[in-house]
Amino acid sequence: MTHHLRSAVVLGAGTMGAQIAAHLANAGIPALLLDVTADAAAAGLARARALKPDPFMVPEAAALIRTGSLDDLAPLAAADWIIEAIVEDLAIKQALLARVDAVRAPHAVVSSNTSGIPLAAIAEGRSEGFRRHWIGTHFFNPPRYLRLVELITTADTGPDVAARVQHWLDQLLGKGVVPARDTPAFIANHLGMFGVMRLLDVVADGSATIEEVDAITGPATGRPKSATFRTVDIAGLDILAKVAAGLSVRLPREDDRRAFAPPAFVAGMLERKLIGDKAGQGFYKKTREGGDTKILTLDLASFTYRDKQPARLPELEVARGITDTGARVRDLFLGDHKTGMLLRRTLGPTLLYAARIAADIAHDIDDIDRAMRWGFGWDLGPFELWDAIGVDAVLKAMRVTERPALLQGRDRFRDQGLPPAAPDLLILQTAREQRKVVQHNDGASLIDLGDGVLCVEFHSKMNAIGGDTIAMLHAGVREAEANFTALVVGNDAPHFSAGANLMLLLLEAQEGNWDEVDMMIRAFQGATMALKTAAVPVVVAPGGLALGGGCELSLHGDRVQAAAETYMGLVEVGVGLIPAGGGTKEMLLRAPSAQAAFETIGFGKVSTSGPDARRLGYLRDADRITMNRERLITDAKAMALTLARAGYQPPVRRAAIPVGGPSAFATLSLGVHLAWRAGRLSDHDAVIGRKLAWILTGGNVPHATTLSEDQILELEREAFLSLCAEAKTQERIAYTLKTGKTLRN
Repeated sequence: MTHHLRSAVVLGAGTMGAQIAAHLANAGIPALLLDVTADAAAAGLARARALKPDPFMVPEAAALIRTGSLDDLAPLAAADWIIEAIVEDLAIKQALLARVDAVRAPHAVVSSNTSGIPLAAIAEGRSEGFRRHWIGTHFFNPPRYLRLVELITTADTGPDVAARVQHWLDQLLGKGVVPARDTPAFIANHLGMFGVMRLLDVVADGSATIEEVDAITGPATGRPKSATFRTVDIAGLDILAKVAAGLSVRLPREDDRRAFAPPAFVAGMLERKLIGDKAGQGFYKKTREGGDTKILTLDLASFTYRDKQPARLPELEVARGITDTGARVRDLFLGDHKTGMLLRRTLGPTLLYAARIAADIAHDIDDIDRAMRWGFGWDLGPFELWDAIGVDAVLKAMRVTERPALLQGRDRFRDQGLPPAAPDLLILQTAREQRKVVQHNDGASLIDLGDGVLCVEFHSKMNAIGGDTIAMLHAGVREAEANFTALVVGNDAPHFSAGANLMLLLLEAQEGNWDEVDMMIRAFQGATMALKTAAVPVVVAPGGLALGGGCELSLHGDRVQAAAETYMGLVEVGVGLIPAGGGTKEMLLRAPSAQAAFETIGFGKVSTSGPDARRLGYLRDADRITMNRERLITDAKAMALTLARAGYQPPVRRAAIPVGGPSAFATLSLGVHLAWRAGRLSDHDAVIGRKLAWILTGGNVPHATTLSEDQILELEREAFLSLCAEAKTQERIAYTLKTGKTLRN
């Protein structure tokens, strides 16, 4: 059976339907978006285009979506995949799908985004061919950013159909696919909702404040910064209440149904429309006072808002020193303090519940852990947490005398961590676990990926580039040239690299150690040029942040295999500098003009996605994008091998790069001056702008001419060193290190 997906139809242009269509378009798949009327479908698409964060990776992707009315289903005959995302009403779904059954192509897959109605019930009465091609595809909101899709088959679903849809979701849409049983709320919402209900209980009885719960259930315990109540505000309390209501009715056991009855204050909030961000108020409310934004917190007794109170939990400050998430959660869970008590009242029952219902909701505990990681951004799933805290330790802390069946005879669930969902996912993690580390230091490692491909993996904080990283890049090139056929530079971390180690640079600059700074620049330029001129093909694989030096490394690879969610940019101007690791040189080589390169660097443009990085010139036509982040190193390795097998010849250093000379410098400098006069640039911005213009136009050349790569690198070094000596540059660096923001001084 063919795996090709040439076109799709989404039925329903609500929040989810429109965003699913948007993500199909992100993957280059034409989509038809239908609603009750053509106007309603167009309005749904317009709402999606206005959403933040943006469901589209680039604005032009929206051109792949057509809109229309559910009155005309004739176009469905040409679709390979039809996705139902209409109102959660069984009769309405069945009526629409009866019409779909009459027009769909025999090979077309029909899937539902439902999470509240049994899949088998929706397909009752449909033809045998329809039921064979019927499957559940439960996307999480927002579909572009949350990786999880729960895949639910029925007794009639063809195995080849399930395999086809899994392929589309994984390889084309970049999703983490988790098979789930056809049970109420499937896996992630079921367990996630159980945990949220326990947290609602502790604020309802006064055991904890809203702020305390959010302090505990954020990064301290390996959860997103939005923690619990901020997440509920984003998702909508009305949605949460609807999911809980469904579970409280549809679960088979009475005790389980009771566990999803929310405390009384939830009804009060719903009645007053305190449902979250879409209503402008929920557990939190933003206000403006004197031009400043202020966050207020809901008082659950009076339903009025009060000043946000700090969570005074000193044990959380102590726990911050524990870098390993599992060890930190274990320490907090077992601790004799308020956080420990609250975790034993909330996380403890959630772990026990997950162990008891695992076989009912999933085919494997690995799928449960992946669902919670991919759907809710947990660092560790429930069974990873069981192992981190210790099965016996959890049971003792919870005073459980009778073990759930799943815990009988075991003191842990896995000897190693959660395995990849497929052999070709997270291949770098697998190679590391198989002890294929060739060399390592504190900043990076060399890892054998097999088939003659070596990988340089960064693992410093935020993968910042310092001396250790640079040393390992040089070592990687040498090792690859001697013993391998290709080199990949990449990692499995959330971010490829946030750039150079600014703290080290600032300390040297403040001490006036200019020889040290010069050596740092030369070492980094040496590393980027070593990648560019290596005797073996080099593929750089960025994902997440690839800023400053991280972007410069990418620019020097033979090819870039970028994750779809790559935020790439030369942002040095924001800290009072210019790109000096060859980034200015590379943008001059690839931008259509010196003016275009000047604007990209001068404005510190950062891509909003991998496709957007191509638009900005950070990626070239030959570079490729991987939708599934866990497949990134696999794809980079395949690209590297393709280059090697094609008879790779390393590029030579460019000897004649055209530069515009004094007249081009005058043009760029005039633009800087006019922007300064108009108040768009500060005095120091203007200084940086002129330095950048000086490099891009060739420096002290008498007329338009050509320069070598080495000559332009020398111009970069000179400008970088002179800017490091500027007090205002040092102020910018210090401010960014302290706040994470940019200072316009």
